[in-house]
Amino acid sequence: MRGRATRTPGALSLTHARALRVLADQGPLPVGRLAAARETTGAAATQLVNGLAAAGHVTRERPAGDKRSVTVALTDSGRLLHQERQAALTQDLDTALAHHGTVALGTATDVLRELVTIHDRL
Repeated sequence: MRGRATRTPGALSLTHARALRVLADQGPLPVGRLAAARETTGAAATQLVNGLAAAGHVTRERPAGDKRSVTVALTDSGRLLHQERQAALTQDLDTALAHHGTVALGTATDVLRELVTIHDRL
């Protein structure tokens, strides 16, 4: 698949993984809404969907009566890949953060929330 280089052959790029997460969380979406959820352009989302569809992770369907719109949905393999990636991420985070206390993690969470707020204003 196209996108940023990954360290593991066959692994998803962060962009592809985020798209799968949006579809897992929100269900099937028109390409335009997927683009909005990913804060990208329709053209970039179309290219992203093309790669995911070629890999068998999503399907594209045209709603009846609307020849201009395309709805994107996870396939079973796309959902499984998303679930496996989320489980691995959770395990890695649990392992990496296990030695930090509750207070330190709470402080880190507060700092990250403030950074997100600043980023969202840009």
